[in-house]
Amino acid sequence: MENRNGLVADVEVLQANGTAERDAALIMIEAIAGDHPVTVGADKNYDTKDFVAEMRNLKATPHVAQNIHARRRSAIDRRRTRHAGYAISQRKRKRIEEIFGWLKTVGGMRKLRHRGLHLVGWMFTFAAAAYNLMRMRNLTTGEAKA
Repeated sequence: MENRNGLVADVEVLQANGTAERDAALIMIEAIAGDHPVTVGADKNYDTKDFVAEMRNLKATPHVAQNIHARRRSAIDRRRTRHAGYAISQRKRKRIEEIFGWLKTVGGMRKLRHRGLHLVGWMFTFAAAAYNLMRMRNLTTGEAKA
Protein backbone atom coordinates (compact mmCIF):
# COMPACT_ATOMS: atom_id res chain seq x y z
CA MET A 1 0.00 0.00 0.00
CA GLU A 2 1.20 3.48 -0.71
CA ASN A 3 0.72 5.88 2.17
CA ARG A 4 -0.52 9.01 0.42
CA ASN A 5 -3.89 7.73 -0.87
CA GLY A 6 -4.20 4.25 0.62
CA LEU A 7 -4.13 2.46 -2.74
CA VAL A 8 -2.85 -1.08 -3.18
CA ALA A 9 0.57 -0.74 -4.82
CA ASP A 10 1.50 -4.41 -5.27
CA VAL A 11 0.21 -7.86 -4.40
CA GLU A 12 1.97 -11.18 -4.04
CA VAL A 13 0.45 -14.57 -3.23
CA LEU A 14 2.67 -17.35 -1.86
CA GLN A 15 2.12 -20.75 -0.31
CA ALA A 16 1.37 -20.36 3.41
CA ASN A 17 4.41 -21.67 5.30
CA GLY A 18 4.88 -19.39 8.32
CA THR A 19 7.26 -16.95 6.63
CA ALA A 20 5.24 -16.26 3.47
CA GLU A 21 4.31 -12.70 4.51
CA ARG A 22 7.94 -11.72 5.03
CA ASP A 23 9.02 -13.50 1.83
CA ALA A 24 6.32 -11.71 -0.17
CA ALA A 25 7.41 -8.36 1.30
CA LEU A 26 11.00 -9.02 0.20
CA ILE A 27 9.86 -9.94 -3.32
CA MET A 28 7.78 -6.76 -3.59
CA ILE A 29 10.59 -4.54 -2.26
CA GLU A 30 13.10 -6.08 -4.71
CA ALA A 31 10.72 -5.27 -7.57
CA ILE A 32 10.68 -1.52 -6.85
CA ALA A 33 12.49 0.23 -9.67
CA GLY A 34 15.02 2.99 -9.14
CA ASP A 35 17.33 3.81 -6.28
CA HIS A 36 15.22 6.36 -4.42
CA PRO A 37 14.78 5.92 -0.66
CA VAL A 38 11.96 3.55 0.32
CA THR A 39 10.38 2.93 3.71
CA VAL A 40 8.58 -0.27 4.66
CA GLY A 41 5.96 -0.15 7.40
CA ALA A 42 5.04 -3.50 8.94
CA ASP A 43 3.63 -5.12 12.05
CA LYS A 44 5.41 -7.06 14.82
CA ASN A 45 5.54 -10.26 12.76
CA TYR A 46 8.25 -8.63 10.61
CA ASP A 47 10.49 -7.73 13.56
CA THR A 48 13.14 -10.38 12.90
CA LYS A 49 16.87 -9.89 12.48
CA ASP A 50 16.85 -11.58 9.05
CA PHE A 51 14.04 -9.41 7.66
CA VAL A 52 15.45 -6.14 8.99
CA ALA A 53 18.95 -7.00 7.70
CA GLU A 54 17.56 -7.85 4.25
CA MET A 55 15.62 -4.57 4.17
CA ARG A 56 18.83 -2.70 4.85
CA ASN A 57 20.61 -4.71 2.11
CA LEU A 58 17.86 -3.65 -0.31
CA LYS A 59 18.39 0.02 0.70
CA ALA A 60 14.94 0.18 2.30
CA THR A 61 14.30 1.69 5.72
CA PRO A 62 12.33 -0.76 7.89
CA HIS A 63 9.56 0.98 9.85
CA VAL A 64 8.59 -2.22 11.64
CA ALA A 65 6.62 -2.23 14.89
CA GLN A 66 8.86 -3.36 17.72
CA ASN A 67 8.14 -6.78 19.18
CA ILE A 68 9.47 -6.37 22.71
CA HIS A 69 9.06 -9.10 25.30
CA ALA A 70 10.98 -10.07 28.42
CA ARG A 71 12.81 -12.88 26.55
CA ARG A 72 13.38 -11.11 23.24
CA ARG A 73 15.07 -8.00 21.88
CA SER A 74 13.69 -6.10 18.94
CA ALA A 75 15.64 -5.97 15.68
CA ILE A 76 14.57 -2.33 15.34
CA ASP A 77 16.79 -0.04 17.37
CA ARG A 78 16.51 3.54 18.56
CA ARG A 79 18.16 4.84 15.36
CA ARG A 80 14.92 4.06 13.48
CA THR A 81 12.25 4.77 16.07
CA ARG A 82 13.42 8.29 17.00
CA HIS A 83 12.47 9.81 13.64
CA ALA A 84 9.10 11.41 12.95
CA GLY A 85 8.75 9.29 9.78
CA TYR A 86 8.66 6.12 11.89
CA ALA A 87 5.70 7.42 13.91
CA ILE A 88 3.90 8.46 10.73
CA SER A 89 4.43 5.02 9.19
CA GLN A 90 3.07 3.32 12.29
CA ARG A 91 -0.08 5.46 12.18
CA LYS A 92 -0.62 4.88 8.44
CA ARG A 93 -0.07 1.13 8.88
CA LYS A 94 -3.68 0.76 10.07
CA ARG A 95 -4.90 1.43 6.53
CA ILE A 96 -3.65 -1.92 5.29
CA GLU A 97 -6.07 -3.63 7.67
CA GLU A 98 -8.90 -1.65 6.05
CA ILE A 99 -7.84 -3.05 2.68
CA PHE A 100 -7.77 -6.64 3.95
CA GLY A 101 -11.16 -6.14 5.62
CA TRP A 102 -12.66 -4.89 2.34
CA LEU A 103 -11.08 -7.74 0.39
CA LYS A 104 -12.57 -10.29 2.78
CA THR A 105 -16.08 -8.84 3.03
CA VAL A 106 -16.76 -7.20 -0.34
CA GLY A 107 -14.00 -8.71 -2.50
CA GLY A 108 -14.95 -12.32 -1.77
CA MET A 109 -11.58 -13.33 -0.36
CA ARG A 110 -12.88 -14.74 2.94
CA LYS A 111 -13.95 -18.05 1.43
CA LEU A 112 -12.21 -18.74 -1.85
CA ARG A 113 -14.02 -20.57 -4.59
CA HIS A 114 -10.86 -21.70 -6.37
CA ARG A 115 -7.79 -23.66 -5.36
CA GLY A 116 -4.21 -23.37 -6.50
CA LEU A 117 -1.65 -20.61 -6.25
CA HIS A 118 -2.21 -19.35 -9.78
CA LEU A 119 -6.00 -18.98 -9.51
CA VAL A 120 -5.91 -17.56 -5.99
CA GLY A 121 -3.22 -15.09 -7.07
CA TRP A 122 -5.35 -13.99 -10.02
CA MET A 123 -8.43 -13.57 -7.80
CA PHE A 124 -6.45 -11.60 -5.22
CA THR A 125 -4.98 -9.29 -7.88
CA PHE A 126 -8.42 -8.74 -9.41
CA ALA A 127 -9.99 -7.97 -6.01
CA ALA A 128 -7.15 -5.53 -5.19
CA ALA A 129 -7.70 -3.75 -8.52
CA ALA A 130 -11.42 -3.49 -7.73
CA TYR A 131 -10.54 -2.00 -4.34
CA ASN A 132 -8.31 0.58 -6.02
CA LEU A 133 -11.14 1.56 -8.38
CA MET A 134 -13.52 1.99 -5.46
CA ARG A 135 -10.91 3.93 -3.50
CA MET A 136 -10.14 6.24 -6.45
CA ARG A 137 -13.85 6.96 -6.85
CA ASN A 138 -14.02 7.97 -3.20
CA LEU A 139 -10.90 10.12 -3.50
CA THR A 140 -12.24 12.03 -6.50
CA THR A 141 -15.67 12.71 -4.93
CA GLY A 142 -14.15 14.32 -1.85
CA GLU A 143 -14.46 11.51 0.66
CA ALA A 144 -15.84 12.68 4.01
CA LYS A 145 -13.13 12.92 6.66
CA ALA A 146 -13.95 10.96 9.80
